[in-house]
Amino acid sequence: MLVAAEASGDRLGAGLARALKARLGEGVEFVGVGGPEMAAEGVQSPFDIAELSILGIFEGVRAYPHVVRRADETAALAARARPDVAVLIDSWGFTLRVAHRLRRRLPDLPLVKYVGPQVWASRPGRARTLARAVDLLLALHAFDTPYFEAEGLKTVFVGSSALERDFSAADPHRLRERIGAAPDAPILLVAPGSRPSEIERVLPPFGEAVALLAAGRPSLQVVLPVAATVAAQVRAAVTGWPAPPQLIEDEALKADAMVAGTAALACSGTVTTELALAGCPMVVGYRLGPLTYRVLKRLVTAPYITLFNIAAGRMVAPELVQDACNGPALAAAVAPLLDDPVRRAGQAAAQRAALDRMGRGQGDPAGKAADAVIEFLKQKGRL
Repeated sequence: MLVAAEASGDRLGAGLARALKARLGEGVEFVGVGGPEMAAEGVQSPFDIAELSILGIFEGVRAYPHVVRRADETAALAARARPDVAVLIDSWGFTLRVAHRLRRRLPDLPLVKYVGPQVWASRPGRARTLARAVDLLLALHAFDTPYFEAEGLKTVFVGSSALERDFSAADPHRLRERIGAAPDAPILLVAPGSRPSEIERVLPPFGEAVALLAAGRPSLQVVLPVAATVAAQVRAAVTGWPAPPQLIEDEALKADAMVAGTAALACSGTVTTELALAGCPMVVGYRLGPLTYRVLKRLVTAPYITLFNIAAGRMVAPELVQDACNGPALAAAVAPLLDDPVRRAGQAAAQRAALDRMGRGQGDPAGKAADAVIEFLKQKGRL
């Protein structure tokens, strides 16, 4: 059983499913919850995971009854299917509730958490909570391990799939041909996130910034890679932009766009690592609900919100958060990247150096995760 509740988890789940099939053969069967990428690998979700992409403490409180209902449905699916193992992917709030329900309904079912909560950034007590809820953690970062093993949870460092994304086949010329961009036209990538709440809060100031940047740069091309889970919402939100963006859903074209991009305006998240791998310098923006922000500002101890900034120990990519995430400020931060090739090259090089500190090039994370799950099943006598 594979359970993911947002687009980034859907990608992880699909990669894990492919790696498990490669090792166990096509006879392996999957059940669970996921999005379109997991569906392509045989995980047919009983509901649309877009409705579970909830961000913010108070938003989560309002959505709690719905989340509980979906967690109950997920546990009921497991009770019917009787899987050999359940892998709960990212999405801390939802998957923790699923874990509790699986423990009650199927107490002998081995539980694996794939991606732990970022206890090194805030709320370290979640390490103990997770240790009581699951049997094994597959960690994306080497610095995750000590926090969870100190609570008695066996943890295997598998690495981040984002760090291993291969852009060697990406073709920036193909992207330019697709959107009708001249060879020397600057391309601004806009990556507003994959959660509905992120689109709602982050895309409006991003749109204001795009309007300001395009006003003085008539040849500017705006490209917006979009997750399938929020594509309709994004299309509606960008209607009427003075510089209409080219929306891209095709995965190969998204890679082309990241390599072709002169600069990017990105919502904090996995996409910032992917852009850095592609060599695209960026400005990172983020907004939360006002009350959620006030609470989290007291809880979060990490100095930055971007992983490669944390790894570098300095603000390699500018971060504009909450009130600072506004059109004029974002435009002012992006403009030097669009206009100054020396500035672009320097930031791109610093981003790559930070990725090296994060563990870039250490092997296939999905394969390592599959190997860890298989070894775990053997230890449990399930394989």
